[in-house]
Amino acid sequence: MPPNTRTVHDSLGTLQVPADAYYGAQTARAMYNFPISGLHFPHQFIQAQALIKWAAAKAHRELGVMQGLVSDAICQAADEVIAGRFSNWFPIDIYQAGAGTSQNMNVNEVIATRATEILHNSGATGDDIHPNDHVNQSQSTNDTFHAAINIAGVDALATQLDPSLAELEKALARLATETENVIKSGRTHLQDAVPMRLGDEFLGYAENIRRQRRWLEQAASQLLFLGLGGNAVGTGINTPPGFGGLAIHFLAQRTGYAFTLAPNAFTFNQNPDEVVYVSGVLRSVAGALGRIANDLRLLSSGPRTGLGELEFPAVQPGSSIMPGKVNPVLAEMLNMVVFQVNGCCQTVSDAGGAGQLELNVMMPVMTSNFLHAIHILANATRQFSRLALQDLHINVTACRQHAETSLSLATALNTAIGYESAAKVVKHALENHLSLLDACRQLGVEEATAVRALDVDHLARPVSQHWPPFESKQTSVPMSGSGTGAQEPLGSPIVGLAASTRPKQTATEGND
Repeated sequence: MPPNTRTVHDSLGTLQVPADAYYGAQTARAMYNFPISGLHFPHQFIQAQALIKWAAAKAHRELGVMQGLVSDAICQAADEVIAGRFSNWFPIDIYQAGAGTSQNMNVNEVIATRATEILHNSGATGDDIHPNDHVNQSQSTNDTFHAAINIAGVDALATQLDPSLAELEKALARLATETENVIKSGRTHLQDAVPMRLGDEFLGYAENIRRQRRWLEQAASQLLFLGLGGNAVGTGINTPPGFGGLAIHFLAQRTGYAFTLAPNAFTFNQNPDEVVYVSGVLRSVAGALGRIANDLRLLSSGPRTGLGELEFPAVQPGSSIMPGKVNPVLAEMLNMVVFQVNGCCQTVSDAGGAGQLELNVMMPVMTSNFLHAIHILANATRQFSRLALQDLHINVTACRQHAETSLSLATALNTAIGYESAAKVVKHALENHLSLLDACRQLGVEEATAVRALDVDHLARPVSQHWPPFESKQTSVPMSGSGTGAQEPLGSPIVGLAASTRPKQTATEGND
């Protein structure tokens, strides 16, 4: 045997691994077979896998099918993996054997090796803890890998993405309040439109983020259903009655999320469609973020030859050749993340539709893209809120000048002098480079009528659409001091999926 190695074996034979390696033969084979990208699963997913091993060991002890010492050793080893102690021993590439068998066995081997150490260090005698017979007992890659995607996804949404979106919503609502009296020109088709308040534009952004978060919460609730106990094809072969429900009970108890037994284990094994569903909402969230980034980039164009109504904070030089140039770099970064998220979600959708018979074997690439999309959306949104919006400068003068010189103000003349006469005013103003008010004067429109009709402060004020007028019930709490109707940002709705707020699967329920 070569120095600094040890012999490991699996059903295909023996081979050598580094003496200090906690992984075993199946991991080593996967490292040799799949040197594809150098990309590995994030720790959050490995944590989820280890949580399942921990819950399974606790359930087996409770059901009397695993010795207490073995269960305790597996639980301790799983806890250490969850804490990140063995993160360098999970080296398998994302592009690997279908369904994630290699990744599942990697986790089984690391936990088994460490649990054996714990058992022997405690003075216990007997056989080693086996990665298949003990750590993977009552489990299959087919049900546990899918379950781990859901567990990691719920946690990533609740602890990463939703807090970042909440921070963005709050920043936009603050800007809505601060700019409620700033008058600007509206724009449709990238052409001048009637005046509006900048605060209402920001309020529209904030409300869109609010509803995206609500849609994300609704979709994320589907990740709470776990098909543990279905095992290889959904029948629960080699699984004691009640195992799935009890293991999920322990998972819900530990994580605080209301995980529950999937109503049909066969459906769960065949279709990771809830991941596709949530991924679709992530694409919608990305679209909303891209829209905001694009709008603010356009409004900040200039500073001399663009709209120049906004000015992003200068966070870094914008050019290697043009001195003093400052670019909207945070918005550009957010746009690039949006494009990447769209690619991730397309991959998830394609892989999600690739199932055959009793299993979808494309779950590893689904997992990688799903969690990557959540991760970069969360980080990009947080940085955009803090570095781009926190000290966003509003050029009030430019906003008002554009509003007052917009020919679309003539819309307000319709009810005063009629559409045909208003069109003549616009044409005269455009041909002679006049303001609408001066054009009205030259064409003989009564001064008081023109001044009253072209009052941008009045025109920018939204007209209530509630019925009965002025007696509508508020459906949300307005922010204090806001005349725009801006609303208090939501808390963290995905945290509302916590086990304390929803009924849990009872420990005695089986996998019927």
